[in-house]
Amino acid sequence: MLSRNLTTLFYLKKRSGYVKGPLPIYLRITTNGERFEISTKRECEPEKWNSVTGRKNGTREDARVLNSYLDSMQLKVYDIQKQMLESNVELSAEKLRNRINGVSDKSKDILEVFRDHNEKLARMVGSDYALGTLGRYKTSFDHTKAFIEWKYKATEFDITKLDYDFISEYAFWLKAEKQLGHNTAMKYLTNFKKIVIICVKKGWLVRDPFANYQITLKEVNREALTPAELQTISNRDFDNQRLEHVRDIFIFCCYTGLAYADVYKLKRSEIVDGVDGEKWLSIKRQKTDTPSRIPILPMAQIVLDKYAGFAECIAKDRLLPVLSNQKMNSYLKEIGDVCRIKKVITFHLARHTFATTVTLTNGVPIESVSKMLGHRNIKTTQQYAKVVDKKIADDMAKLKGILVKQCQPS
Repeated sequence: MLSRNLTTLFYLKKRSGYVKGPLPIYLRITTNGERFEISTKRECEPEKWNSVTGRKNGTREDARVLNSYLDSMQLKVYDIQKQMLESNVELSAEKLRNRINGVSDKSKDILEVFRDHNEKLARMVGSDYALGTLGRYKTSFDHTKAFIEWKYKATEFDITKLDYDFISEYAFWLKAEKQLGHNTAMKYLTNFKKIVIICVKKGWLVRDPFANYQITLKEVNREALTPAELQTISNRDFDNQRLEHVRDIFIFCCYTGLAYADVYKLKRSEIVDGVDGEKWLSIKRQKTDTPSRIPILPMAQIVLDKYAGFAECIAKDRLLPVLSNQKMNSYLKEIGDVCRIKKVITFHLARHTFATTVTLTNGVPIESVSKMLGHRNIKTTQQYAKVVDKKIADDMAKLKGILVKQCQPS
């Protein structure tokens, strides 16, 4: 009866680059469709091994001693299985392996593992990780905790119970209950996957529950201001001083590609002399902690000059009077309405505008744009190149229409 739930197999495990000599003997254990293997800490020459019986051939003393050891090891496995069944303990490969190795099978809580990961990450902020990375993992932890409370009415969750259903339900919850966009939900799921992989690598999970779950990202249409729209905002006179400040900072970002977090903490010391003798910005991006060096274009310099003697900036050792992200985006929406621009104007639109309208469209190589944006992977920058290609295609389609009309007989 027990053997139908559990099977064992002793086999020789070949090493990489093996030529000849004895090989290590491993015990493969399969229970309820889950499989794992453990070392017997014994060896045998391949020519003396019987792969059918899983034992060493012969009746000599060394063969009898080895086979007796393997018999006792196999018996131990079945004894442990029997104890678990009699104690009404859920039989899983994970718990069985723990008992064989003498490890307590006290279940581990996924939130405990997640919390430990975040605490270690926090101690490495500034050296190996950016503060923004820690923030994203903290938010991901909060989402995971809230999902477990919502779905399972619990404050902890046994990692051995993680499966495909848990992940698919979690993804659904992020989208339906938290009303997150697909890509945002997938990014939080990617953070959670890292915690799951830690569990797999440490041997707390036999199988990766993400094995059959595909994390996909939808292609996003990254809008940018056209040259005409950029000019409209630049030339607009505002009666409201706050709107004028926000407009100036937005224009500065359109010509530097800085994200909100980076322009907010921008200091005078981050203006340096570049290789060309001109003024450059030299920063570390808060989101990725990657260096970014950007030549200061004339339009950006005009903004810097305007606020060079600004008392608020001098007092805080900041280059520009940047408000909170929420207030900045609120004022930008108002600026968009005043300028009659239909696009939703946010701080990130300025970064997109720098990447497409200001640089790529004007022939700046994508490698240079990637460096200035502080991207760690050029694939991220290539998303902006697609926008430029689409613009070219649209423009050429219009041109074709004009040429066709011109070629038609009158």
